[in-house]
Amino acid sequence: KTPAFAESVTEGDVRWEKAVGDTVAEDEVVCEIETDKTSVQVPSPASGVIEALLVPDGGKVEGGTPLFTLRKTGAAPAKAKPVEAPAAAAPKAEPVAPAVPPPPAASIPTQMPPVPSPSQTPVSKPVSAVKPTAARPVAEPGAGPRSEHREKMNRMRQRIAQRLKEAQNTCAMLTTFNEIDMSNIQEMRARHKDAFLKKHNLKLGFMSAFVKASAFALQEQPVVNAVIDDATKEVVYRDYIDISVAVATPRGLVVPVIRNVETMNYADIERTISELGEKARKNELAIEDMDGGTFTISNGGVFGSLFGTPIINPPQSAILGMHAIFDRPVAVGGKVEVRPMMFVALTY
Repeated sequence: KTPAFAESVTEGDVRWEKAVGDTVAEDEVVCEIETDKTSVQVPSPASGVIEALLVPDGGKVEGGTPLFTLRKTGAAPAKAKPVEAPAAAAPKAEPVAPAVPPPPAASIPTQMPPVPSPSQTPVSKPVSAVKPTAARPVAEPGAGPRSEHREKMNRMRQRIAQRLKEAQNTCAMLTTFNEIDMSNIQEMRARHKDAFLKKHNLKLGFMSAFVKASAFALQEQPVVNAVIDDATKEVVYRDYIDISVAVATPRGLVVPVIRNVETMNYADIERTISELGEKARKNELAIEDMDGGTFTISNGGVFGSLFGTPIINPPQSAILGMHAIFDRPVAVGGKVEVRPMMFVALTY
């Protein structure tokens, strides 16, 4: 049966990994149910052979819907009594048609054809009377027919598009840009990355610094960490900080949540980011991994972007967009120096 969904998810689309007649082992994945937020794998409850698929590929299901029937190994179906084939009748002799005589051989001519007399000299036409032969058009390379193909949007991408459009229609969003001199962070990372890797078996990246800095800023400005309750027309202030980190996957954009960031150190943050990123790449994120979140950070710099206006992830109140680091000339103490700079964008 379809596993129970989270409260915010009502249905999903089925994508079959197995077919009728396939042999499966216990806990082997039979199908995948794609919901608005993630994909849920459905394993086989026991070893056996799949006898029927109760939902078509791409069909919609709710929690608890029967999906397939399984014949456990050892419970072989009753064999039908073999039907004996009737004996083949002896073929009847067919009359042989008389041989057709071969056609008569063509007669060989005994006289030579007449030769034209020398007085009958051929008359040549003037060059102007000869019509030139038109050259055939040569086909240009690559001038063949063009084609296109279509792919159905999966449920996650449809939901992402719907949520972003809803945010655009309901939120009065403003984006503020600023730039950050990344010299100190790069120096800190270069100084401690080897010891950090040796001690924690984790790479020290830039995202953990932005997550930790955002947690400090949200504690200083709790209204940015708050949310509006439309039903009661109240502002709900949270005394905890759960930061969603946007991760791009082949299926779409997912935002797993790092919870209680205010209590974490750099190692805790890097470990959580690594675990959530690995689950996202393997399509193993649970709905609980993405529920909630009080603030979001997206990193468009991985795609080389210099600027961008991130869209709020409702019902959150703000989102921070990181971008690529480029060396640029900046004024430092009355002098022009080349520094590693990053533009950041805060939408709220």
